[in-house]
Parts: sequence; C-alpha cells; structure tokens
Amino acid sequence: MNFKRMWAMFTARNHEFFRDRAAFGWNFAFPFLIIVGFGLIFGGKEHQQFKVGLFTNTPQIQGTKSTVPLAFQQGKYLQFIDFSSQAEGEEKLQHLKIDLLLDSHSPEHHYWINDSSPNGYITEQIFLASLIKDRDKLARKQIVKGVQIRYIDWLFPGILGMNMMFSALWGVGYVVVRYRKNGALKRLKATPLTPLEYLSAQMLSRIFLIMFTIFVVWIGSNLIFHFQVHGSYGALALIFFLGGLSLCSMGLVLAARGTSEEFTSGILNFISWPMMFLSEVWFSLEGSPAWIQGFSKIFPLTHLLTGARKIMNDGATLADVQGECLVLIATTLICLVIAARLFSWNE
Repeated sequence: MNFKRMWAMFTARNHEFFRDRAAFGWNFAFPFLIIVGFGLIFGGKEHQQFKVGLFTNTPQIQGTKSTVPLAFQQGKYLQFIDFSSQAEGEEKLQHLKIDLLLDSHSPEHHYWINDSSPNGYITEQIFLASLIKDRDKLARKQIVKGVQIRYIDWLFPGILGMNMMFSALWGVGYVVVRYRKNGALKRLKATPLTPLEYLSAQMLSRIFLIMFTIFVVWIGSNLIFHFQVHGSYGALALIFFLGGLSLCSMGLVLAARGTSEEFTSGILNFISWPMMFLSEVWFSLEGSPAWIQGFSKIFPLTHLLTGARKIMNDGATLADVQGECLVLIATTLICLVIAARLFSWNE
C-alpha cells in the first residue's frame, strides 16, 4: 500500500467537497436545524405531551366556576385548548388532534375519548385520578436518585449518528458509483493506484469531513442547549470516529460494483431507513419484541449510538464500551476487505 498515492486521492476528494459550497453548507445546516427544532419542542422542562379540549354545553354565566378539578388543571404535561362547541371538539378528537374532550362546566364531569388513542387512555386515567380526594394517602411517591437526563441530551447523539450515516453512505457509495458511470474511475485504472488504496482514501476523506462537521455542529448546538457530557470527550470522539469508519466502509461495499445511480439510490434507502428506525435514533426499542432488538444489533449505527449515549449520559469509560468499539472495528475491516475484493474500475 502506497501512502503517497492515498494522500493524493485524499486531498483531491477533500478539495472537491469544499468547492461544492451548497453541499458543504448543507452538511452543517441539516443536523443543526434538526437539533434546534427538537430542542425547542422537547428541550423545555414543561413540555406539554397531552392535549385536552374544553368546551361548555351551557351558556357561561359570568362568575361561574369551571368544574374541571384543580389538580387536573395544574397537570405538568397537559395542554388545554378551548373549543366553541362540542361538535368542533369531537371532530378534533376523532382525528387524534387532541387526547381528551371535557365539558368544562358539567357537574357530572362529562368527558369524551377516542378508544383508538393510547394518549387518550393515559389522559383519561390522569383525569380520573384527579377526581380522587386525598390521593397522597393512597400511594407513596419517591423521586429517582441521580442525574436526570433531558430528552435533548438523549436525542443529540442520535441526530449526529443519523447525519453521519447519510453522509457516509451517500458521500461514499453514491459518489463512487457516479465516478464509475462518468468514466472517472476508468482513467484511474491506468495509474498504479490499487482498489484498496483508492477505497481507503475515499473512506478517510469522508471520515475527516464527518468529524469536522460533528465538531462544528457540536460547538454551535452546545452554545444553545449546554449538553451534559458525564464521560470523557476523548472517548466520545473515538466512538464517533470508529462509528464513522464503520458506516463509510458499508458505503464502500455498495460502491464496489454498479453503474446505475438510480439502483444505488434505492439500495442506499433500503439500508439507511431501517437502520435509522431500528438503531434508536429517535426512540428507544425498550419493550419491543426480542427479535427486533436482536436484529437491530447487526447495524453499526446501533453500536455507535449505544456507546455514545453510555459515555455522554452515564459517564462510561472506554473500558465500558469496548464491546461496541470492537464491533465497529470488525465491521470496518470486514467491509473494507470485501469492497476491495469486489471492486471494479469499469462495472
């Protein structure tokens, strides 16, 4: 392996990327906008999760008090929306735009729910519990000890990982197929450059750009949300680096053959979308069937996010995430070897 030839390909790919200002800017803007959007929606401590519609069947007389229990009105995660009529409220309830509908001046506490709504069932239980007097005597409340993790702190590694996945798969797999289609790889075949050197340069170039993007996005987002990192920043950077290499190597396998950009696009979507939903980017798989949780472990993104969240949220050390690191290293080496063996300059 000639490192001088690899360096030439590495710098050429970086120059090409930095000259494409639209793509360069979007790599920073896309994850930043997602983080800011989710931070504004879910970052607040008073996030309102359940929506309750209010109306009255009786013309409201000035000074008449609402019959909605005070304990329910002061619910921490409840949002109350006023409607002018019962029909308007029922229409919103039918389309799952609200979770519970109350007649705010009914002495019998008349309410409506949608039986197909899980949130509606939970909101109903909260409402019924608020009608019970002396509730504090029925159960003993205790607050969980330790540092409480904000949703934005749990979500942040997932967004970074998702951006890495798309950047790695599309920035390597799709681009190399495009090079093959327009004949650029055919010209490289006449040089002493080997497939392993070329693919390694592509992978290293992309991981350099990915890590640079993560650093800039992290700095900008941290100025707004002040993320909590209980572990080492060095360990966190290493797990992202290994995860990026692993994802890039998957892109190289897809780039090893083929000249159809349309087919490659379909394969990339076929791989990236299941990975995004099964690797706990947006939500935890806790409680899902065991076979789904087992299946999710075949994706490198799962191990990347598991290790990153352990370090960031639990203060884990490299020794604690060595299993995830070994899986990512093994995936990188296996995919790189497969890609080099299958690679064709022409087809």
